[in-house]
Amino acid sequence: MRWIIFISIYILIDVYAFQAIRTLTKNQWLYGFYVVVSVLILGLFIYQLNYGSSTRTMNPFRMYTFGVFLAIFVPKLFLVVFMFGEDVIRLFVGAFSKIGGNEEGFHMPSRRKFVSTLALGVAAIPFTSLLYGMYRGKYNYRVLKYALEFDDLPDAFDGYTITQISDVHSGSFDNEKKISYGIDLINEQKSDLIVFTGDLVNNITEEMKPWKGLFARLTAADGVYSVLGNHDYGDYFDWESKEAKDKNLQDLKDLQKDMGWNLLLNENRTLSRNGESIKLIGVENWGAGFKKAGDLNKACEGIEKTDFKVLLSHDPSHWKEQVKKDDRNFHLTLSGHTHGMQFGIEIPGWFKWSPVKYRYENWAGIYEELGRYINVNRGFGFIGYPGRVGILPEISVITLKKRRNTA
Repeated sequence: MRWIIFISIYILIDVYAFQAIRTLTKNQWLYGFYVVVSVLILGLFIYQLNYGSSTRTMNPFRMYTFGVFLAIFVPKLFLVVFMFGEDVIRLFVGAFSKIGGNEEGFHMPSRRKFVSTLALGVAAIPFTSLLYGMYRGKYNYRVLKYALEFDDLPDAFDGYTITQISDVHSGSFDNEKKISYGIDLINEQKSDLIVFTGDLVNNITEEMKPWKGLFARLTAADGVYSVLGNHDYGDYFDWESKEAKDKNLQDLKDLQKDMGWNLLLNENRTLSRNGESIKLIGVENWGAGFKKAGDLNKACEGIEKTDFKVLLSHDPSHWKEQVKKDDRNFHLTLSGHTHGMQFGIEIPGWFKWSPVKYRYENWAGIYEELGRYINVNRGFGFIGYPGRVGILPEISVITLKKRRNTA
């Protein structure tokens, strides 16, 4: 039943959007091309969602099907808005014409080519943006640098640098050269510490194996530390048994160890420098509406309230719901998960927007409340839509600074 409703709505939108083309040309070949493309895209999209894979998360081919569907369908929504707006005006003009005593009775004016031309011009923006996002945006890594000041940062850690990546989603990768470039870019930051804040795979550990050698190249003076994200548990795959699912998770843990990463599973580590130290804490995934395996109390065993703390927690809703008001004072939390929805508008230092902001209060970049900070990394990889528009893949570099009393 749901597919009947979906197909009906799709056809109605398609037919209505077609009016813009029909107003501008009588070319029957173009009409035929429009119909063929619409039917093929709809058919392939439905097939992929129903029969293309046994998993609930998209594999690369399914993602590209979805991406092309969006690139074709979203512009039609823009056309519908323009066509509907014009029809409302035409309806009022026709009604006033009848009221004014038009002898021919009610008659709607014909569509104007100017409106259809404008509509197609506007629709071309999301069309080209979505295609460009798949072609170039998804691997257009950028390094974002932040300096955060703290009153109680140990002097030995003044100037300490942390590079954060998140949401690799290795099952989506399709370009070894681009990934290698991204790894080199991370290492070029020469940070004291590298952290990864979850979602190494889409579904299963096998997805990461072709990329294991590349990510094993990550290196920092104090090592590479990681936590699990919601996708890492295999919850979005149809397993033949619980034992198979458990083995997959253990394989993922072992793989990270083989890469030289230190996976924190509700535990902490002490980072020392010149006789002083800070605490690095890592919790398993805890998210509002997602898996809640994170145990903050267990992760903080042996930690004093006065210790300087950096927390790795995949989902930023954890910071909102539990962390930021905790009286143990978690100075800095590093999260990911949102991807910035891989779509939005950002003007550095002035404006940022994405639809994901209506789901997550903290969705991209640095936020500060009660003297405590969170950085929500926009993600290294991608999933769902195989591209990025406006919200680019991110490598965060955070410098810890000691706040000096200038009074």
